[in-house]
Amino acid sequence: MPNERLRVAVRGAVQGVGFRPFVHRLAGELGLAGWVANDAGGAVLEVEGDADAVRRFLVRLPAELPPHSALTGLEPTFLAPSGLEGFEIHASLGGAKTATILPDIAACPDCLREMRDPRDRRYRYPFVNCAHCGPRYSIIEALPYDRAATTMKRWRMCAACLGEYENPGDRRFHAQPIACPDCGPRVELWNGDGAVLARGDEAVRAAGRALSQGRVLAVKGVGGFQLWADARDPAAVLALRGRKARRDKPFALMVRDREAARALCDLDAMEERLLASSEAPIVLLRRAADPRARVCDPVAPGNPRLGVMLPHAPLHHLLFEEFPHPVVATSGNLSEEPISTDERRALEDLRDVADLFLVHDRPIARAVDDSVAAVVEGREMLLRRARGYAPLPIPAREGGPRVLAVGGHLKNAVALALDRAVLVSQHIGDLSTENACEAFRRTISTLQDLYDFRPEAVVCDLHPDYVSTRYARSLGLPVVEVQHHHAHALSCLADNGLEPPALGVTWDGSGWGPDRTVWGGEFLRVAPDGFVRFAHLRAFSLPGGEAAVREPRRCALGLLYELGGREALDWEDLAPVAAFGAPERRTLGRMLERGLSSPRTTSAGRLFDAAASLAGLRQTATFEGQAALELECAATGAPAGAGYPFPLVEEGGVVIVDWEPAFRALISDVRAAAPVPVVAARFHAGLVGAVVAVARRAGEPRVALSGGCFQNRVLLSGAVRALRAAGFEALWHQRVPPNDGGLALGQAAAAALVLREAPCA
Repeated sequence: MPNERLRVAVRGAVQGVGFRPFVHRLAGELGLAGWVANDAGGAVLEVEGDADAVRRFLVRLPAELPPHSALTGLEPTFLAPSGLEGFEIHASLGGAKTATILPDIAACPDCLREMRDPRDRRYRYPFVNCAHCGPRYSIIEALPYDRAATTMKRWRMCAACLGEYENPGDRRFHAQPIACPDCGPRVELWNGDGAVLARGDEAVRAAGRALSQGRVLAVKGVGGFQLWADARDPAAVLALRGRKARRDKPFALMVRDREAARALCDLDAMEERLLASSEAPIVLLRRAADPRARVCDPVAPGNPRLGVMLPHAPLHHLLFEEFPHPVVATSGNLSEEPISTDERRALEDLRDVADLFLVHDRPIARAVDDSVAAVVEGREMLLRRARGYAPLPIPAREGGPRVLAVGGHLKNAVALALDRAVLVSQHIGDLSTENACEAFRRTISTLQDLYDFRPEAVVCDLHPDYVSTRYARSLGLPVVEVQHHHAHALSCLADNGLEPPALGVTWDGSGWGPDRTVWGGEFLRVAPDGFVRFAHLRAFSLPGGEAAVREPRRCALGLLYELGGREALDWEDLAPVAAFGAPERRTLGRMLERGLSSPRTTSAGRLFDAAASLAGLRQTATFEGQAALELECAATGAPAGAGYPFPLVEEGGVVIVDWEPAFRALISDVRAAAPVPVVAARFHAGLVGAVVAVARRAGEPRVALSGGCFQNRVLLSGAVRALRAAGFEALWHQRVPPNDGGLALGQAAAAALVLREAPCA
């Protein structure tokens, strides 16, 4: 394997415990060069060498820590090799000790041992924590981070807790959420009317019994409510689906421990490390071919992967002692709404969803949903950045102005650009309801207040109708507007610690273009002073506009019209055509002919939808990206053979990736009854070939892959491998999502480039 360089930011008790000599020894055993140093937040290190050895280093680092050390976070970032030689222990890095707010940290082994020890005073106490674990971001109300500035301020520490808190030799020294059964928060079990059914440990035991009876449980966790149900029980899972109006979208699972995860899924070492990390995200894992434990089909219908997480709160561990089986653990919200954080509000919002409510009286200062991650090509990639990660900073290569970046409209997250760092908020969600918009405004306000942050400018998307764009324009500050796909490309570069130039391959559902058309299949030549649209997918029409996002069959009809005009809309042997009645097809044909409510788009996302529709997989969607996900699932593990052809043509100095030959070949395969997995695999392979072909035409040695389409593992892995084989440096996301959850980071990077040249007055 080629050489790689890995930078790891380590947070926790790693100073004064022999951590740096330990890293030196471990790197030497594996033949790696590099350095390690203490910094204000813990330690930072780099290793460089054989890629396999680098990955073994990352797996062994948290597993072989020296005594008395503990991690509260470990953030790896893969970088381009720089020719490091030897291994050095550097002096501590300088700089002021800025008040970095740690994310919420999963319960540590020491606390869990105490919780399970009948002789310990915290036996079966669901709020056990110490300086190495427990809530942080979800309870802090102000800086500095003292107990009086958290939601724990209402509880006065008992003498025993105070003794631990004030003892420098105790692991609870200055642990602000410290508590015990005598002086801390308590749990209760409520029915749907808010009546108390049980308190304390009996509430936990009764909740476990309720799960075994097939009931849906709303559980107040660290950053908000989750909805739990027995994942083995089809009736319970279908009841949850019906009540939450979530017909098909896969549910996340929580399982008792790593062994339970292995019984369901095939894990490699990197996936197991991520699953058991202190961040404890939902990890997308391959289902085992013959699982030793089973979950019912309605959990993730037709999906070869499961989203699995381990318990991160002590309360979760206690529940699994009562009910040891896999549970659905999905966000406690209504469709399109933020997760509930207050028990009284949850009772109102989730009354028709949950049968019982397991609540506690520790207030949640801000909603923090579960993070979602995957391991792709040996690297971790976040798909939703929230609990365990937010609001940790992303390092910036150069200092810049203080900027507020407000993100996009879907999967919104915001960011504050400080000197040489960008603080990216937790996932907020789609800004399509007033409650979501209020959560967006509140997140901005609380982040700015926590850091005493007063922006010099605000940066937003180019789209004039986004809620986030309108908010940016209302602030009375200088506004920097950044084109959607330019922000995606810059986000990927910043995520990898790089600046332009690069070729940005940015594929998603839609983004407003400077030409006032809908972009979405872009190849941007990104430079320090802006970008040029070097290439894009051939445009086609979407009959009904936004309706086509919910109906992949409309995307397919738009393509068919391009291929054969009105006559193609009568090819009833094709699934999307047959899915419409003749009168509907005539109406859609007139819309396409006249360009009525049929915007032109270059969207790669809609191209995936059209392919899924023509392959007979999905004609109407019940959640965003469903058709593309099903096409990816069909392609997973299938032999690709020859990819469908996507030739390049040039029009007006811009390269066009022409999908027509590919779709004619796809239709021919469908008519010949080719297996759907073969069709899906050939489609993905053809797009990978197009990425490499455009990269060769552009001649940029560095290619950044971003946008929601690159959540697709088949597409992303195929593109990375093919680009590397062709001699390019392939970049993809790690610490922020490739979807719109990463836009704010790219916006901040764009503003830094613009304002560095023309500072605000």
